[in-house]
Amino acid sequence: MAAPQNIIGLVYDYDQTLSPTYMQDEVLFPNFGINPSEFWKRCKVLVEDGGYESELAYLKVMLDYLQMDGPSNDDLTELGKGLKFFKGLPDMFGELDALLTDEHRAMGVKIEHYIVSSGIKTLIDGSELRPYVKEVFGCEFAEDESGRIAFPKRVISHTAKTQYLFRINKGMLESNEDVNDHMPDELRPIPFPNMIYLGDGPTDVPCFTVMKRFGGNGIAVYNPDDESRVSFRKAFQLSGPANRIKHIAPADYRDGSHLRLILEELVLEIADRIVETRRRELTDGTVSAPTH
Repeated sequence: MAAPQNIIGLVYDYDQTLSPTYMQDEVLFPNFGINPSEFWKRCKVLVEDGGYESELAYLKVMLDYLQMDGPSNDDLTELGKGLKFFKGLPDMFGELDALLTDEHRAMGVKIEHYIVSSGIKTLIDGSELRPYVKEVFGCEFAEDESGRIAFPKRVISHTAKTQYLFRINKGMLESNEDVNDHMPDELRPIPFPNMIYLGDGPTDVPCFTVMKRFGGNGIAVYNPDDESRVSFRKAFQLSGPANRIKHIAPADYRDGSHLRLILEELVLEIADRIVETRRRELTDGTVSAPTH
């Protein structure tokens, strides 16, 4: 029996997509007195001279710096309360839900939000966004016997982020579920055409590629306050010759903004399609009463 497939899934990168800064720069470094330029310089050395993957390099350097303070995961979650976001967040999450009509809701249509980030999960878990998001996927630390973060237990690189798109697609949100298990398309709770992915640049290319290949929707956002245009160029390149995405917009999530208009049209388009599909299924499944 086919799944209803009545969920619209909005999936977001975090750094420079939902927030204009990197989460480490914003709350972690100031709290522990870490010099950002020195931190990222040490990461670069590990990558270029030590052969580290970039995500593992920054997690190692972070643990080296935090060894003396020894924070717990709960401490990092508390720090996450200080994270700031682009304009319109977190209000947009509730406002988007209000778009759905009575007809949409009668057919079971609903919106779910997910964050897939190479940043630190516990920081996002402590943020104002968390109550609106069904699940956050990010890098995680295990703790030692004294409760201090001690070793990375989950690392999400920009290429590994695509695994989490398939987890969302299949409804396999727990780490102990094997996302490689076969699941027929009709049983997947959030088919890719019901998905919208928002990212900001080259590190989101694998996710944008998956979305395009399987009929999903991609939006590249840029920081409208970045006078250097670096943020804009990263997004623009995805919509040019690379042809990764159809839509590019400033990262302004407020009602009436260019980005909100695109999001609202996509959500309504998907919702209307779900209703039409469900109506056909119900009609086709109805057996006419016998006539005399």
